[in-house]
Amino acid sequence: MPLAESELSLAPLGAGDLIDRAVRLYRRHFFTLIRIAAPPVLVSAAGTAIFTIAVREIGATDSSARLLLYVLMLFGGSIIVVCGLLFSLVVMGGATRNLVAHLLWDEAVSFRSTYRAVKSRFWGLLWGSILMGLWFGISGWIAFFLAYMVFLLIMVAVIGFGQVMPSWMIGIFAVVGTFAALSAGLILFFLLAGRMAYVPQAMLVEGRTITSAIGRSFSLASGNIRRLMAMTLFTSFATYSALAILIIPLGWYGWLNGVDLSPFATQPAWYSVCYEVILQCSHILLAPIWMLGLSLLYVDERVRHEGYDIELMAARQLTEMPELPGVMSPFAPALVTRRTATFVAPPPAPMPPQSVLGLR
Repeated sequence: MPLAESELSLAPLGAGDLIDRAVRLYRRHFFTLIRIAAPPVLVSAAGTAIFTIAVREIGATDSSARLLLYVLMLFGGSIIVVCGLLFSLVVMGGATRNLVAHLLWDEAVSFRSTYRAVKSRFWGLLWGSILMGLWFGISGWIAFFLAYMVFLLIMVAVIGFGQVMPSWMIGIFAVVGTFAALSAGLILFFLLAGRMAYVPQAMLVEGRTITSAIGRSFSLASGNIRRLMAMTLFTSFATYSALAILIIPLGWYGWLNGVDLSPFATQPAWYSVCYEVILQCSHILLAPIWMLGLSLLYVDERVRHEGYDIELMAARQLTEMPELPGVMSPFAPALVTRRTATFVAPPPAPMPPQSVLGLR
C-alpha cells in the first residue's frame, strides 16, 4: 500500500495518534529527515560552541584585547544561534510542502524537494519566522509573568495560613502551588504561541503572503493546545533521553580524566564545548519528529475545519481546477502548484452600464 493511502486518515488525529504517525514517518524516512534537519541544527551548534567558549573565557582573561574578542564572540555566537533557530522554522515550511505533496501524489520525501521549496519562498519565510520568533518571545514573557503571579499569590496564602497549619501541609501547598503556577504558565504560552504555529505551512502549502499566512494560522489554531503541548512534551523528553544516552560516554571519559562532573563545579572548556555539541546532535535526531508533528498537526487542523482529507483524495484523482477571470474560490487549495500563486483576488470587472447585477 503506498504511503499516501496508508497515512491519510479520514478521522481527526488525537495527541497519541499524532505522535504515533510522526514517529512512523520518522522511522520510514530516517536518513532523509536527518539530512533535512541537520543544516539548521549545525548552524545552532556552531553558535552554541562559540557562545560557550566566550562565556567561559570572558571572566578569566586579563588582556583588554582578548576581552574585546570574547565579547565579540559572545555577540556573534548569540546571533548564529538565533539564525539557526530561524532557519529551522524556514525549513519547517519546506518540509510541510514536501509532506503534503507526499500525501497527494506519493512524491518522495527528499532533501532536494524540501530545500527547493524553501528557496522558492526564502525571504518571505525568513520574515515570517522572525515574526514568529518575536511572537513566541512575547508569549513566553506573558506566560512567565502569569506563572509568577499565581505562584506569588499561593505563597502569600500559605504564609498567611502558616500559623495554623502543620509544616507538612505547608510543604504540600507549596508543591501544589508550584505545579499550578507552571501549569498556568504553560497553558497560556501554548494558547498564545500556538496561534502562530502554522505560518510557514500556510505560506508554502497554500501560497499565501506573510500577512495572509498569519491570519490563516490564527484561524486554524483554535483547539490545538492539548495536542501541541503533548507534541512539545514528547519531543522534549525524547530529546533529553537521547542526550542522556549520548552524554554518558562523554561523562565517563571526563571522569577518567579527572573532570569534576558535579553541577556546581567548573568543567574544562573542551568538556563544555563537547557537551553543547552533543546537545545539538540530540536535536538533530529529534528535530524531524517535531517538524513532522507540526506538519501533521497543520493537515489535521484542516481536516477538522475544512474536510481537508476529502480535498486531498479529490486532488489525487481529479485534475487541477481551472481558473476563471474574476472568480476566486473561498477555499484554500490542497497544494498550490505555481510559484507565483498568491491569495490576492483579482479586482472584479466593471459592470456594463444600464444593467442589473452585471447582467444585460
